[in-house]
Amino acid sequence: MATERYNPRDAEPRWQAKWNDEDVFLTKNEDPRDKYYVLEMFPYPSGRIHMGHVRNYAMGDVVARYKRARGYNVLHPMGWDAFGMPAENAAMERGVHPASWTYQNIASMKSQLKAMGLSLDWSREFATCDVEYYQRQQHLFLDFLEKGLVYRKQSKVNWDPVDNTVLANEQVIDGRGWRSGALVEQRELTQWFFKITDFSQDLLESLNGLDQWPEKVRLMQKNWIGRSEGMLLRWEISEDASLTAEKEVTVYTTRPDTLFGASFLAIAADHPLARDAAAKNAAIEAFCEETRRAGTSLAALETAEKKGIDTGIRVRHPLDADWELPVYIANFVLMDYGTGAIFGCPSGDQRDLDFARKYDLPVTPVVMPEGTDQSTFSIGDEAYVGDGVMINSRFLDGLSTSAAFDAVAEKLGSTLLGNKPQGERTVNFRLRDWGISRQRYWGCPIPVIHCEDCGVVPVPKADLPVKLPDDVTFDKPGNPLDRHPTWRNVACPHCAKPARRETDTMDTFVDSSWYFARFTAPWEDQPTDPAAANSWLPVDQYIGGIEHAILHLLYSRFFTRAMQVAGHVDLKEPFKGLFTQGMVVHETYSRGSGAKREWVTPAEIRIEELDGKRRAVHLETGEEIAIGSIEKMSKSKKNVVDPDDIIASYGADTARFFVLSDSPPDRDVIWSEAGVEGAHRFVQRVWRLLSEAAPSLRGVEAQTGGSDEALQVSQLAHKTLKAVQVDYDKLAFNKAVARIYEFVNGLAAPLAKAASGSATPELNGALRDAAEILIATIAPIMPHLAEECWREIGGSGLVATASWPRYSEALVAENEMTLPVQINGKKRGDLTIARDADQTAVENAVLALEAVQAVLGGQRPKKIIVVPQRIVNVVV
Repeated sequence: MATERYNPRDAEPRWQAKWNDEDVFLTKNEDPRDKYYVLEMFPYPSGRIHMGHVRNYAMGDVVARYKRARGYNVLHPMGWDAFGMPAENAAMERGVHPASWTYQNIASMKSQLKAMGLSLDWSREFATCDVEYYQRQQHLFLDFLEKGLVYRKQSKVNWDPVDNTVLANEQVIDGRGWRSGALVEQRELTQWFFKITDFSQDLLESLNGLDQWPEKVRLMQKNWIGRSEGMLLRWEISEDASLTAEKEVTVYTTRPDTLFGASFLAIAADHPLARDAAAKNAAIEAFCEETRRAGTSLAALETAEKKGIDTGIRVRHPLDADWELPVYIANFVLMDYGTGAIFGCPSGDQRDLDFARKYDLPVTPVVMPEGTDQSTFSIGDEAYVGDGVMINSRFLDGLSTSAAFDAVAEKLGSTLLGNKPQGERTVNFRLRDWGISRQRYWGCPIPVIHCEDCGVVPVPKADLPVKLPDDVTFDKPGNPLDRHPTWRNVACPHCAKPARRETDTMDTFVDSSWYFARFTAPWEDQPTDPAAANSWLPVDQYIGGIEHAILHLLYSRFFTRAMQVAGHVDLKEPFKGLFTQGMVVHETYSRGSGAKREWVTPAEIRIEELDGKRRAVHLETGEEIAIGSIEKMSKSKKNVVDPDDIIASYGADTARFFVLSDSPPDRDVIWSEAGVEGAHRFVQRVWRLLSEAAPSLRGVEAQTGGSDEALQVSQLAHKTLKAVQVDYDKLAFNKAVARIYEFVNGLAAPLAKAASGSATPELNGALRDAAEILIATIAPIMPHLAEECWREIGGSGLVATASWPRYSEALVAENEMTLPVQINGKKRGDLTIARDADQTAVENAVLALEAVQAVLGGQRPKKIIVVPQRIVNVVV
């Protein structure tokens, strides 16, 4: 019989209200069931969610709903990463307060997320700009300060001249600010730092235990931490050119084996030797100043033109006192890495080679590949950076690079320069302490007070929170807190004399480095309830973008360790499982070319197909629009699809189903109107099949097997259930979707028979069981449709609170097996046969195989040996 189409505009709000009214997703810490914590990286409240959000949060919701059905007490919270420059920029551009802009955006995005039907515990919601949240963050800062994990020093920083704030090295991309895109400058400022380097070795070693993280993320963190084993080498200054009073230069190197290939030393522009030389030489001072204006990120250094200036200072080679080398100031050496000084071996390092060629410095090959003829080996435009055999290296000649390392370490370790060894083995890390000071208003105030008499004084915890003042102005660049007439003025907590507040606020990455712990008990007066935090953490499944592999994830790992030191949690690793999802991408459309190119939104065009060719036509003008490459959805290319439009047109379940169906979840998904329409047709098909069969299934007791047709339905249902369960456990959502498609295809004819009233009682019983399984398997992805179908077939209660069904082992057991067939011990083929076939049936089937008949040539074999369910051997 015909049925009405499924109407998501009616069903989805109705079920969302039902879930909300019954507090279905409210999580209680005291629940005795096994706990499961699933969390997606919380969003920045920009004002609108995008399709990337839809995919990210749909993935997390599938996990949450599935684990809830499997009997876990699931924590699935949501909050907002709400501080940062965009709010201040909006304040300057639109004349609104950052708080008003932020909370308005939160309200808008929250309504969009709710329309997706996410099974979130909204009772735990907070924004990082809530005073209640950043008060506890200030508490943590004071605890870290007390434990020696926070300090203040003058430091060279990356300065973003557009955002007027400091950036961490990780926030400088190709020499530009990660948000503004402005060319970054270097400045000297007094900054607050977290001592992340106290945990360098532990952060590195513990990566080995994160076996539920993507290997590429672990590798990125390993490389960023950058542990290297090398040597500290002390070079005696032989000629100071009247530029310095220093007597030696210390260099860190991982390749002491290449010392005989050294042709220069290079020091950073802020090295003490460089500062001494610059004070007495205008040309050197000008070069140093130029270098300081460049960015400090490694990417910027690698891509920038290599420049240097000869200081006139000379040093003696550690292995030959008669050998002198020039000391250059170079723009690719930083004080924050190693000792701020390197020795250049042009033959073994491309950067050094480029530098040597530019300044006409010697290039001496000292390592060649094993098996190479030394008489023909030379260095051209490319350095040889691999291991091999030592050449042109005196007492090291013929040794391997590792043996040469040991030989140099032994020799220089026993050679004194003054009263210290000229060389010593050491371990170095690329990781540097985390500078958290930001010169902006919209961030968490750093809770310290500066007193002329007492120095830096922590704000007493009883005086927290240090609240941001509301009455600030954004009529000029810079930090409004510096300009506020009263906020910064305060009495010193120690001596009560007039003092001033710290006006720097914390890097917003601090806010997101512990929010997962706060979710476990957001009502607590302390930063955490340690019992709750220890019970819920680590997060069982964390989901977010690969772009956070270094910044957010590394900082969160540090923060959890620091919180352990301060007594707020009793664990080190915050995230047990990590999944990095791909992006949602879309075709681009445009008219014109070059500087006159104008991007066109997908909503403005119609796709037509003629003779197998696709073309885009503008809806209003009818002109043909160029179809461009498939790229990440972005406002600049206008290839953005608004989730509200999709939900309004097709419903949230269609959007969720599509973004999880088209490709593996760790890869990009290509958004297409045809794909969405296909997903919507499937939603309607499931509804039509079940609703039309519903009159025959209501009140029927679910059963399995019986007639051949009923047995086939039961086997299909239970095999699908088992496979989808495995897929959900592995987050293989696209595979689960493919199996559900096959399942529905297999049920179509039997359900049609039930709808016509011609199904037997046995078949109706099997179909009732299969329908319940189908509803359970689609529920994590399409929860509204599942509830509607469940109600239609007369189910009681909510699918959202129902237990996951159990599959029958007997029904999922394979009825066939494949046995290898050998003839005189040599494999000749395979036999596929019923698992319960007896000895005679196996023998007859083997003799019917073409490969066996070819060997036997019409003769009977001497014997056939059947090892049950393992192998068959024919003896001839």
